[in-house]
Amino acid sequence: MNHSLIKKALDMRKQAHAPYSKYYVGAAVETDSGHIIGGCNIESSSYSLTCCAERVALFSSLAQDYFPIKALAVSTENGGSPCGACRQVIWDLCGDIPVYICDDSGLVDTTTSKELLPKAFDQKFLK
Repeated sequence: MNHSLIKKALDMRKQAHAPYSKYYVGAAVETDSGHIIGGCNIESSSYSLTCCAERVALFSSLAQDYFPIKALAVSTENGGSPCGACRQVIWDLCGDIPVYICDDSGLVDTTTSKELLPKAFDQKFLK
């Protein structure tokens, strides 16, 4: 477990834009090269256009050419875990990686993307 990764996820909650839900989420990914890229949730008044912190971190990492990802941390006030859409994107972009779930006090749970999305749908079904 990388403490810098967890700290970044905790810190990213301060950057969240959540004027509607008031549910501030931070996330961070660690790349194979050791880079840590953060993300936060960004809400829109058109709710379906909102983007979760996990996807912001993953997409930012990919856009900056920091891949592959070896771990992800997500931070919420109450230790919430990634939504279904994020679980699918984590699997699609990263495969089976450690996922650290954090709350205000720090690490709450360590799991994996495979545990979060058992029997995942992926490219093997698209051939």
